[in-house]
Amino acid sequence: MRGDSALYTFEARIQTRPSAAGDCEAIALRGCGYRTLGIRPAMLAASVFPLTFEQAEAALAALPRMFIEPDGSFVWVADGGERSWQLDGQMYDRDGHVLYVEVKGNCPADAFDRLLRAFGWPDVPLVFQLIREAVYLDEAGFRRYAATSAVESEGQPLFISDTVSVAPNAQEEPLIG
Repeated sequence: MRGDSALYTFEARIQTRPSAAGDCEAIALRGCGYRTLGIRPAMLAASVFPLTFEQAEAALAALPRMFIEPDGSFVWVADGGERSWQLDGQMYDRDGHVLYVEVKGNCPADAFDRLLRAFGWPDVPLVFQLIREAVYLDEAGFRRYAATSAVESEGQPLFISDTVSVAPNAQEEPLIG
């Protein structure tokens, strides 16, 4: 577990990282610079978690104060003695395997680690799509983003980005960055 007490705040889609995912454009989010990942849609469609929906459901159900429904929706809350936090999420599957997980809310870094372990992390490399910003970040970038205050400073927007880059060859699919 991580030793820091950072409270992560985010709304993200978590997926396995396609091996061909590469660096894309640099953007500013929450007043900080980030390098996005360029990922073709076909890469994501072929990239599933190496565990079944039922295995992930059982791993999540084993977490204390985790409430999970058979459809894959879940809510995880802090212990009464902890700083207040809550995560709301939904698992999606295809062909018997977890395809991706959407999660929003806030939690300490160590709770986030426990959540990720339910899906095979750290053995399974992950990418994180920021839902509102429509960009993909690697794990280090996502953790830095999630730990950064979401409060706008001095009326500046939370993000500045052109979120879709087109591959140099017009015959190829666009990169989602």
